[in-house]
Amino acid sequence: MKLLRIDSSARKNSVSRQLTQKFVETWRKQNPTGEVIDRDLATTHLPHITDEWMLAAHSDLAKLTPAQRETLSISDALVDELLAADTIVIGAPMYNLTISAPLKAWIDQIVRVGRTVLWGPTGTEGVLQGKKVVVLTSRGGSFRPGTPTAQYDHQEPYLRHILGFIGLNDVTFIHAENQKPGELAEPSRAAAFEQLQQAAAAANTSAAAPELHL
Repeated sequence: MKLLRIDSSARKNSVSRQLTQKFVETWRKQNPTGEVIDRDLATTHLPHITDEWMLAAHSDLAKLTPAQRETLSISDALVDELLAADTIVIGAPMYNLTISAPLKAWIDQIVRVGRTVLWGPTGTEGVLQGKKVVVLTSRGGSFRPGTPTAQYDHQEPYLRHILGFIGLNDVTFIHAENQKPGELAEPSRAAAFEQLQQAAAAANTSAAAPELHL
């Protein structure tokens, strides 16, 4: 079994990093021989999408020039990590009502026609099916469904849609809300820790991802 841990906070001791660390610790207890792949987006150089990147990504992979292969090398490495993982845990702090810039840059690199998305007779089909994803968020306020502030949540809806687009439909969100200084922060964080431990244990019961031939 392989677990891919993705951190995207700019802060070294952020709440989202604490959550992903606890998830990894719980997962390791259940999978002592399992492998954890760490991807820290705050320390990974993720270039912006350029004209050269687009031309390379939409070209025949068998006919890429050495320069084009180099352009796509980071994207290929990130996609390979996803393909290899059985479970993916993403630490996602809410910045300005949405995801962080490093997480968005990662998404831009891994949404690839021919690698994570295929075109079929009925439209697009995500390749990364059969994997479990747990998204652990930290938020300064509360954005629960049915509340007046729910309309400002541009984090979970976007992540659900884009992850589903590449075939990651088995997604669990666990939110540590109200993390701005105050008496509500600790109870919410404690509840998130409890939920993520249950999610980590549940991830161990899933079957390994099917082998993909692309």
